[in-house]
Amino acid sequence: MTSPVDLRRRSRRPAWAGRNYSLLTAAAFVTNLGSHGALIAAAFAVLEAGGDGGDVGLVAAARTLPLVLFLLIGGAVADRLPRHRVMVAANALNCLSQADFAVLVLSGEAELWQMMLLTALGGTGQAFFSPAAEGMLLSSVEGEQASRAFAVFRMAMQGAAVGGAALGGAMVAAIGPGWVLAADAATFAVAGSMRAFLDVGHIPQRARGGGMLADLREGWREFAGRPWLWGIVVQFSIANAVVGAADAVYGPLVARDHLGGAGPWGLALGFFGAGTVAGALLMTRWKPRRLLLAGTLCVFPLALPSAALAVPAPISVLCAVMFLTGVTLEVFGVSWMTAQHPCERNLAVWPMTWYSERTGETSKGRTGLDWPACRPRKLRANSLLMTP
Repeated sequence: MTSPVDLRRRSRRPAWAGRNYSLLTAAAFVTNLGSHGALIAAAFAVLEAGGDGGDVGLVAAARTLPLVLFLLIGGAVADRLPRHRVMVAANALNCLSQADFAVLVLSGEAELWQMMLLTALGGTGQAFFSPAAEGMLLSSVEGEQASRAFAVFRMAMQGAAVGGAALGGAMVAAIGPGWVLAADAATFAVAGSMRAFLDVGHIPQRARGGGMLADLREGWREFAGRPWLWGIVVQFSIANAVVGAADAVYGPLVARDHLGGAGPWGLALGFFGAGTVAGALLMTRWKPRRLLLAGTLCVFPLALPSAALAVPAPISVLCAVMFLTGVTLEVFGVSWMTAQHPCERNLAVWPMTWYSERTGETSKGRTGLDWPACRPRKLRANSLLMTP
């Protein structure tokens, strides 16, 4: 007769990789595979339609603006409705918007305003998806292996980014951006179907009372009262804006004019993705003593790709720079996620559970940070407008 111990030994899946975690990781892999190719496809779709760098920037901004505007509301919605339903609805919106974008590009009749509108719908979907997804991920892992679990999750995402960017760039060069956008729409459909099977029974229902505005005020007080938190958020928001502009606008233009088009740019993004995989693998083995200090220092190399594009550097140098940047960025990413992981069970809200109101002493949390030793209190998902 087989004992439970024998069954556990035979299992190829580690104990911390439960059903929800596995579904979330697989779905994230699928969507990242399509989305990183679609980033290249969207830029070259604008250029092939006769647009210039300013038009590429407008399409990129059309995605960012609703993401900023609706992220607060998305967090509040994720705090009230079943998170898997919010995620599935957001994936459905992304699927439909990308499918329409693909049809317009393939028909050769895409206008700038249409591309901006559809990209804005994609940003809106992401604004509602992100808080729910972050909360689900944080609630799917517990124990001392949280850091390793988050590193493996991000390794899967970034591994998909490697393939998505390289394959997307090659497909854009070979068959055009429209088919890449269509493939991205399909990945949203597949991932949404997977996320529909997530189990939210372990997440406690939200207590009645208090409106959305009250939640926003409470969340802002919690956020603003922690200088280390908003300091990192501001730092990364500035860096993210600059890097996002380079990736979305400047990179495709330099690739078109100096590097040979979508193929080399996809290769460079593939090296960036490979660097993030290497960084995630590193973080499965290494846990910095000062978690957020190490992570924050690793944000500074994000300036290197923009410098390489400004020269412009040969594609070999650009790929090396992108790989290094991917490694350091992933060290920050895993450190940040680990710092957000709740120290108490069933308190996962996006992006983290806090212990507030100091009692005069601190205790070491599992992340190696000094957390106030006090009663738990939720920081609502909607409090972090610019969370990386």
